[in-house]
Amino acid sequence: MNLLTATMLRSAQISFPMLGDWSIDPPYSFNLFGLEIYFYGVIIALGFILAALYCAKRAKEFGLSSDELYELVIWLIPTCIIGARLYYVLFKLDYFIANPDRIFALRDGGLAIYGGIIAGIIVGIIWCRAKRIRVFAVADLTAFGLLIGQSVGRWGNFINREAFGAQTEIFCRMGLTVPGFETLYVHPTFLYESLWNLLGLIVLHIWSKKGKRKYDGQVFWLYILWYGLGRAWIEGLRTDSLYIGSTDIRVSQLLAIVSAVVSLAILIINARKQHNPEDMFVNARKGEDNG
Repeated sequence: MNLLTATMLRSAQISFPMLGDWSIDPPYSFNLFGLEIYFYGVIIALGFILAALYCAKRAKEFGLSSDELYELVIWLIPTCIIGARLYYVLFKLDYFIANPDRIFALRDGGLAIYGGIIAGIIVGIIWCRAKRIRVFAVADLTAFGLLIGQSVGRWGNFINREAFGAQTEIFCRMGLTVPGFETLYVHPTFLYESLWNLLGLIVLHIWSKKGKRKYDGQVFWLYILWYGLGRAWIEGLRTDSLYIGSTDIRVSQLLAIVSAVVSLAILIINARKQHNPEDMFVNARKGEDNG
């Protein structure tokens, strides 16, 4: 990689030739009342907040109240962060066993979205059962939140100069310049994923607003298919992937492919079934309230 190490790249200036002859050097943090605040954490928090606000606004369309949604979010925030970090640590176990003090160094990045999703699903199922709420109705709603959180959160990778791809000379390349070295041009994979998730959000928002949802879980499986397809492609471009043992198999790419295939199969099976709108949780709950 042009003899540049990851540590050196963290201080690199960033440029996008397609946008003209300019570069920026965004700081990692800022001081507020003597406390150092890291932009990575601020961006992740912003993603959570925007996701929660959007989901709260649409909660009634899926049979939930905004209060119920916020209660779930309170449970999801810490567990998703823990799950995302644990997933990352497990696939770099040798390094963290040798450097246990780095396990909690979240300010340096190292959150794997699949770990967060897995942890969120587990907590969501437990919460839904305790509240007697259908899991897939909640999954449909939170799918929008995941798209928002991922779209915004990827810009934390931009600040940290991480999650980029292999060297390239394509039009939309990103330049990383360290004084004394030739500029390294790479795939801005964080940008690809952010835009892919944003596009998915727009498509699913418009589709669902037109009343196309026929059963609980449909939006969730569409999200899994959309994200899986995008991540399978984007992960293949990255240089910081987590691998299965000593193999060349990228963990996230394999999970993306498997999840996309499974979700497509489920969507096809459900497309062949007759679905009664009255069976959806939002309509069933309305019936309970009216009764």
